[in-house]
Amino acid sequence: MTNEDTVRQSVLRFAPSPNGFLHLGHAFSALTNQSLAREMGGRLLVRIEDVDRERCRPQFERAIFDDLAWLGLEWEEPVRRQSKHSQDHLAVLDLLIGEGLVYPAFLSRKHAREQIAQRLSKGEIWPHDPDGVPHYPGEERAWTCQEQERAIADGRPFTWRLDTQKALSVVKSPIQWSETGHGPAGETGLVAASPAHWGDVALARSDGTIGYHLAVTVDDALQGITHVVRGVDLFHATCVHRLLQELLGYPIPIYHHHRLVLGEDGRKLSKNRGDVAITALRAAGMQLEDIKRLIAFDRQAPARS
Repeated sequence: MTNEDTVRQSVLRFAPSPNGFLHLGHAFSALTNQSLAREMGGRLLVRIEDVDRERCRPQFERAIFDDLAWLGLEWEEPVRRQSKHSQDHLAVLDLLIGEGLVYPAFLSRKHAREQIAQRLSKGEIWPHDPDGVPHYPGEERAWTCQEQERAIADGRPFTWRLDTQKALSVVKSPIQWSETGHGPAGETGLVAASPAHWGDVALARSDGTIGYHLAVTVDDALQGITHVVRGVDLFHATCVHRLLQELLGYPIPIYHHHRLVLGEDGRKLSKNRGDVAITALRAAGMQLEDIKRLIAFDRQAPARS
């Protein structure tokens, strides 16, 4: 542990999205955050990541707070809601636009898939990101400013995408992070980041909706998060966040990725699949200790640098 870490108080956050009810995997992550915050004598924040205007609902947010209180979580007020801080995110996006590190991408998902399918039919090998999604073709990178402006003026919908190769050319030193948990293959300690594996990630839509990668990076920096504790399914996303942190001159948190709580079918739990919610388990009469046994929760080792 460095001298800086002994002076700087640890700040952790649990950041759910109110697009469904919390499940057992969320319970494990929330309790892990609280356990580590207490062991480090740090602060615990709750952040509501509600930039998805189509799926986020007030009733889910109310249920989140009810479930977290029932789980025994104690967090600081006020709670940061991403939707209330869009100007923070847009200001950073404007900075990246001004530096020429993002470009407007006009292909819809459907048209991007069709274009990729055409290339595959010709024998091309097409890269995929760690989540299995094909890289965006990115032909707009070669457009002139006039061509981009003309397409925007014509009212064509678009997404602001990070020009990853250009961004990597700006960053001089190797990108890495300190991992006190583990990656999918057991990665721990000092981990080398590989942002190029993600291609040109989406940072925002033309309607001002901010993407996950940009919003979480900006919010972690503005809230002074020193330790990011989250599921191992987000391990590879750290590569993108680290690149953005380097571009924006943000401090680097320590990362601690923990195991996932899996369903009976061996897959990670998901709100989208309707996996059993904490609210339903509470209604069925389960107590906190029952939940902890279900998720095999035990006191976690503190995340240290």
